Amino acid sequence: MATPQDEGSFWTKYKRFATTELLMYLIMAVGIALGIIFLS
Repeated sequence: MATPQDEGSFWTKYKRFATTELLMYLIMAVGIALGIIFLS
């Protein structure tokens, strides 16, 4: 069984990873939107 300490570090890592993933998608979406605006 994983100790609560291990679980805590796992959740911290996962939260950081999820935030990075979210930022990446956000930047990608903004880039695509800007590209469409400039091309049209």
